[in-house]
Amino acid sequence: MHTSPFTDWDGTAQQARVLQRTLAERVVLEDDFAPLRVIAGVDVGFEEQGRVTLAAAVLLDAESLQLIGHSVARIPTSMPYVPGLLSFRELPALLQALQALPQVPDLIYCDGLGIAHPRRLGIASHLGVVTGLPTIGVAKSILVGSHEELPQEKGARVPLKHTGEQVGWMLRSKDRVKPLIVSPGHRVSLDTAVELVASCCRGYRLPEPTRLADRLASRRGAMPAPLTSTPDLFG
Repeated sequence: MHTSPFTDWDGTAQQARVLQRTLAERVVLEDDFAPLRVIAGVDVGFEEQGRVTLAAAVLLDAESLQLIGHSVARIPTSMPYVPGLLSFRELPALLQALQALPQVPDLIYCDGLGIAHPRRLGIASHLGVVTGLPTIGVAKSILVGSHEELPQEKGARVPLKHTGEQVGWMLRSKDRVKPLIVSPGHRVSLDTAVELVASCCRGYRLPEPTRLADRLASRRGAMPAPLTSTPDLFG
């Protein structure tokens, strides 16, 4: 994986927004991935009053959604929170956590936005472009866009649109819970992104990859025991 997310960035918010527009031109919104064998989920938390960034990555069997392995990276927080520039704050730690996984995932579910972003480069899209891996954004709140009323039943979905363009889906992942914002990050289409997220919802609001990453990042409860053997990638 290429791991230099901030090439040509001078550290300012203004230049970060310019870089986002440039990188957004490299985002692929078509399905471009092999059959899924292993998938990852990533999330980020903060410790010591925000001075330390904690990134969590989990690796799951794509069919059973059983845990294969997980990793955590802790690094000093490099910049304050700036709306729309989340990736510049979180990506350095996320890349370290991903590199520590036992295998390279075929697809990454990212706690955050993909193209449902004012410059079409949320953290899932930024992560996808710099790693070259297929990514999907799964967020809990809207940054940009509007949508029609969403039915309360699990599986209901309506388009999320911004400036006349569909940038994602509102997905009801469980009956009568707040919907998720699903947006493709990179190398995944709009329709496939929502189907893949819906297929990973197993009775909780969050799909299993980001649910387990969130648990690890926030240290809420013990992680499930990993599989004793990993899938045969060459079988």
